[in-house]
Amino acid sequence: MNVQIKAESFNPADAITQFEAGITGGSFGATASFVGTMRDFNEGDTVCGMHLEHYPGMTEKQLQEVIDDAKAQWDIIDALIVHRVGDIKPGEPIVLTAVWSAHRAAAFDACRFLMEALKSRATFWKKETLTGGSERWVEKNTPG
Repeated sequence: MNVQIKAESFNPADAITQFEAGITGGSFGATASFVGTMRDFNEGDTVCGMHLEHYPGMTEKQLQEVIDDAKAQWDIIDALIVHRVGDIKPGEPIVLTAVWSAHRAAAFDACRFLMEALKSRATFWKKETLTGGSERWVEKNTPG
């Protein structure tokens, strides 16, 4: 499965290794990946935690469409997106994008595309918990 939505913490290196095991032997010469982790700050405030919600079924479809678009634009062998939902603590991985291709240029370009496209096209809602216990919805993504 190219898209994984996880309610529990995940190890990005393990996710890459497991997915890569299903790709045919020496068919790829490059792997590019990006891991986004939760920061303990946003908009000048200290953030203690975050709750991330999604629309089951629709979000996975949107992420698969992003992967399909990358496959149409670049000569890549395969791609993976893993995204967290639920309660997340600072320092925990939120998202992994990984791309396998014969050559590095396609892998790098497609990996960046996956990350940027999912930030604008996938349905996720983030609620931050600040020091003191107040909460707020995140209204916009931070710039790349």
